[in-house]
Amino acid sequence: MDKIFIKDLLVRSVIGITDWERRLPQDIIINLVLYTDTHKASQSDKIEDCVNYSTVTKKVIAQTEKIQRFTVEALASDIASICLKEEGVEKVWVRVEKPCAVRFSQSVGIEIERERDDT
Repeated sequence: MDKIFIKDLLVRSVIGITDWERRLPQDIIINLVLYTDTHKASQSDKIEDCVNYSTVTKKVIAQTEKIQRFTVEALASDIASICLKEEGVEKVWVRVEKPCAVRFSQSVGIEIERERDDT
């Protein structure tokens, strides 16, 4: 299976459980790997035969900015669902990080993998 990756997407969102986290949007870093078959696209060289990573990115940004989640786990699941709705995406790997969320750490976060057939 081929991979399309989106690296270090910076989005601002209200996320967290404490009062101060609920007041203002925070930086969120999102990394994605979309698993797909690129054979047809590589032969035709047509965008219609590709997973349009620009479209996926715009949907992920819009949802992340709009939704106000308490946990990175829930946000990662939301993002995986968005990606798996795209035609041609069979599996997705999602990494969501909150920079400086824990003292003395660069970031904390979660990585998940989901497949189209997951329920």
